[in-house]
Amino acid sequence: MDASGPGSDGSCYYSLLGIRRNASPSDIRSAYRCLALKWHPDRWAKEPAAASGEAKRRFQRIQEAYSVLSDKGKRAMYDAGFYDPLDDDGDQDFSDFMQEMLAMMDGVKSEVISFPSVCRRGS
Repeated sequence: MDASGPGSDGSCYYSLLGIRRNASPSDIRSAYRCLALKWHPDRWAKEPAAASGEAKRRFQRIQEAYSVLSDKGKRAMYDAGFYDPLDDDGDQDFSDFMQEMLAMMDGVKSEVISFPSVCRRGS
Protein backbone atom coordinates (compact mmCIF):
# COMPACT_ATOMS: atom_id res chain seq x y z
CA MET A 1 0.00 0.00 0.00
CA ASP A 2 1.37 3.43 -0.81
CA ALA A 3 1.53 6.43 1.47
CA SER A 4 -1.54 7.99 -0.13
CA GLY A 5 -3.55 5.52 1.91
CA PRO A 6 -5.98 3.89 -0.45
CA GLY A 7 -9.15 2.42 0.95
CA SER A 8 -10.33 -1.10 0.27
CA ASP A 9 -11.60 -0.06 -3.16
CA GLY A 10 -8.63 2.09 -4.11
CA SER A 11 -9.98 5.49 -3.07
CA CYS A 12 -8.24 7.83 -0.65
CA TYR A 13 -10.17 8.31 2.57
CA TYR A 14 -9.35 12.02 2.63
CA SER A 15 -10.69 12.62 -0.87
CA LEU A 16 -13.68 10.41 -0.14
CA LEU A 17 -14.65 12.73 2.73
CA GLY A 18 -13.58 15.83 0.75
CA ILE A 19 -11.03 16.99 3.32
CA ARG A 20 -7.32 17.81 3.39
CA ARG A 21 -4.70 15.54 4.95
CA ASN A 22 -4.16 17.99 7.81
CA ALA A 23 -7.88 18.18 8.65
CA SER A 24 -8.73 18.54 12.33
CA PRO A 25 -10.92 15.99 14.12
CA SER A 26 -13.84 18.45 13.97
CA ASP A 27 -13.35 18.88 10.20
CA ILE A 28 -13.42 15.10 9.79
CA ARG A 29 -16.55 14.80 11.91
CA SER A 30 -18.33 17.59 10.03
CA ALA A 31 -17.50 16.13 6.62
CA TYR A 32 -18.64 12.69 7.77
CA ARG A 33 -21.96 13.97 9.13
CA CYS A 34 -22.74 15.88 5.95
CA LEU A 35 -21.97 12.93 3.68
CA ALA A 36 -23.64 10.39 5.96
CA LEU A 37 -26.87 12.39 5.85
CA LYS A 38 -26.67 12.74 2.08
CA TRP A 39 -25.97 9.04 1.38
CA HIS A 40 -27.84 7.31 4.22
CA PRO A 41 -29.67 4.32 2.69
CA ASP A 42 -32.95 5.26 4.39
CA ARG A 43 -33.06 8.48 2.37
CA TRP A 44 -32.77 6.47 -0.84
CA ALA A 45 -35.19 3.65 0.07
CA LYS A 46 -37.94 4.87 -2.29
CA GLU A 47 -35.56 5.21 -5.23
CA PRO A 48 -34.96 2.42 -7.79
CA ALA A 49 -32.85 -0.50 -6.58
CA ALA A 50 -29.74 0.69 -8.45
CA ALA A 51 -29.82 4.11 -6.77
CA SER A 52 -30.45 2.69 -3.31
CA GLY A 53 -27.66 0.13 -3.86
CA GLU A 54 -25.24 2.89 -4.83
CA ALA A 55 -26.26 4.90 -1.75
CA LYS A 56 -25.64 1.91 0.49
CA ARG A 57 -22.20 1.32 -1.06
CA ARG A 58 -21.20 4.99 -0.69
CA PHE A 59 -22.51 5.13 2.86
CA GLN A 60 -20.41 2.09 3.82
CA ARG A 61 -17.27 3.66 2.28
CA ILE A 62 -17.95 6.93 4.11
CA GLN A 63 -18.30 5.03 7.39
CA GLU A 64 -15.07 3.13 6.74
CA ALA A 65 -13.17 6.35 6.01
CA TYR A 66 -14.54 8.01 9.14
CA SER A 67 -13.74 5.04 11.36
CA VAL A 68 -10.09 5.19 10.27
CA LEU A 69 -9.55 8.95 10.14
CA SER A 70 -11.33 9.65 13.42
CA ASP A 71 -9.12 7.19 15.32
CA LYS A 72 -5.70 8.73 16.03
CA GLY A 73 -3.84 5.40 15.91
CA LYS A 74 -5.55 4.11 12.77
CA ARG A 75 -5.08 7.47 11.07
CA ALA A 76 -1.35 7.49 11.83
CA MET A 77 -1.01 3.97 10.43
CA TYR A 78 -3.11 4.92 7.39
CA ASP A 79 -0.97 8.01 6.74
CA ALA A 80 2.19 5.92 7.09
CA GLY A 81 0.80 3.41 4.59
CA PHE A 82 0.49 0.51 7.05
CA TYR A 83 -3.28 0.38 7.54
CA ASP A 84 -5.07 -2.42 5.69
CA PRO A 85 -8.87 -2.17 6.00
CA LEU A 86 -9.25 -5.76 4.76
CA ASP A 87 -7.12 -7.17 7.59
CA ASP A 88 -9.07 -6.20 10.71
CA ASP A 89 -7.66 -8.76 13.10
CA GLY A 90 -5.14 -10.88 11.22
CA ASP A 91 -2.05 -8.95 12.25
CA GLN A 92 -3.25 -7.30 15.45
CA ASP A 93 0.16 -7.76 17.08
CA PHE A 94 1.88 -6.01 14.15
CA SER A 95 -0.74 -3.27 14.23
CA ASP A 96 -0.17 -2.73 17.95
CA PHE A 97 3.59 -2.70 17.39
CA MET A 98 3.32 -0.11 14.60
CA GLN A 99 1.03 2.11 16.66
CA GLU A 100 3.52 1.96 19.51
CA MET A 101 6.40 2.81 17.17
CA LEU A 102 4.51 5.75 15.66
CA ALA A 103 3.70 7.07 19.14
CA MET A 104 7.36 6.80 20.12
CA MET A 105 8.41 8.60 16.93
CA ASP A 106 5.95 11.41 17.70
CA GLY A 107 7.51 11.72 21.16
CA VAL A 108 11.02 11.89 19.74
CA LYS A 109 10.02 14.55 17.20
CA SER A 110 8.67 16.79 19.94
CA GLU A 111 11.75 16.52 22.15
CA VAL A 112 14.51 19.05 21.80
CA ILE A 113 17.89 17.37 21.72
CA SER A 114 20.44 19.20 23.78
CA PHE A 115 24.12 18.52 23.12
CA PRO A 116 26.73 18.90 25.83
CA SER A 117 28.97 21.92 25.44
CA VAL A 118 31.87 19.74 24.27
CA CYS A 119 29.83 18.81 21.20
CA ARG A 120 29.01 22.38 20.22
CA ARG A 121 31.17 24.22 17.74
CA GLY A 122 33.32 26.95 19.11
CA SER A 123 33.31 25.62 22.66
